[in-house]
Amino acid sequence: MITVTVSEEPIDPAALLAAFTAGGDVGAVVHFLGIMRAHAQGRALAEMRLEHYPGMCERLLAERAREIASRFGLASVAVRHRVGRIRPGEVIVWVATAAAHREAAFCGAEALMDYLKTEAPFWKKEVAADGDSWWVAARARDEQARRRWETGGAGGPPAHASSGD
Repeated sequence: MITVTVSEEPIDPAALLAAFTAGGDVGAVVHFLGIMRAHAQGRALAEMRLEHYPGMCERLLAERAREIASRFGLASVAVRHRVGRIRPGEVIVWVATAAAHREAAFCGAEALMDYLKTEAPFWKKEVAADGDSWWVAARARDEQARRRWETGGAGGPPAHASSGD
């Protein structure tokens, strides 16, 4: 099952995890929280503003989640992403993966987060405490992390991660 939600509503990780694991017949669940940092570029942040194109964004996230689920043999994938105004300490994104074995669940969650950091159609603006603001682009190290899932070569995911072992 693939579930993708993009919303301005706050994320409640405990409730989402309870719902994600209810009634499942899997051996491993991995979940990840992305939390807004209080500082960036050496400055205190007041907020982040995340924008998206409704409909298109959810469709693209669901397509990528299906690809990753297929590749790693995942039983379920869930993505909950915030948009709008987000304050330091608030959860920005929650990702969960379920599989028969832990390695597939870990690799699937990490691959999905690397995709979200580099390709997902969000526009992110950080606003400093003094009111100054700037747009944020994917960093080179995030791009490098994502590329390792494409090649499967040295530095890539373990070869058996896609076999469900």
